[in-house]
Amino acid sequence: MPRTLKIVLAEDSVLLREGLVGVLARFGHEVAAAVGDAESLKRAVTSYGPDLVVTDVRMPPGQTDEGLRAALDLRAANPSLPVLVLSQYVQRAYAAELLDTGDGTGVGYLLKDRIGQVEQFAEAVDRVAAGGTVVDPEVVRQLLRRRRDPLAALTPREREVLGLVAEGKSNAAIARALVVTEAAVGKHIGNILGKLDLPPAEDTHRRVLAVLAYLRG
Repeated sequence: MPRTLKIVLAEDSVLLREGLVGVLARFGHEVAAAVGDAESLKRAVTSYGPDLVVTDVRMPPGQTDEGLRAALDLRAANPSLPVLVLSQYVQRAYAAELLDTGDGTGVGYLLKDRIGQVEQFAEAVDRVAAGGTVVDPEVVRQLLRRRRDPLAALTPREREVLGLVAEGKSNAAIARALVVTEAAVGKHIGNILGKLDLPPAEDTHRRVLAVLAYLRG
């Protein structure tokens, strides 16, 4: 059973903020503070020492990237602090900046549309808090489109598996999504890493980071 997390939430929309508090509480988590601007976010993290920060990208006063900047500052001060960033639109640069903090683990970048898929959002919260890396599928799709030539050697199934790997899914989760065995998934991943000249990964987190680093290159 996932552990109860102490969470600091930053979202300037009161309606969405209250909705997120309710969703997180539904899954047994404690929202220690729910704030509406970046400076309040920083103060709340200092005060409560949360297990996870969930923040919007755009925050007052400028409504540009204040939330992201606060998240980057928090990660610079404490690289092991798990941070899940929510964005209205796909911004590859934002995802890249976040993944470049610390060792790239314990971070997530999701589109707000994903919140409506409550179970998936809850899984992302648990995964990031546990040190995993979560990247929205739409960001992954855009990264895949950028790297067409080296990916040409992959079969359609391998490309499908690659996208799920980059989202941070385990072999078991990929197997369930594709209705195949875990052994088949492992074989596909071995083929993918070989064709892309990536080193064998010892765990899921390093595998995700290797794939994302390749796609962003």
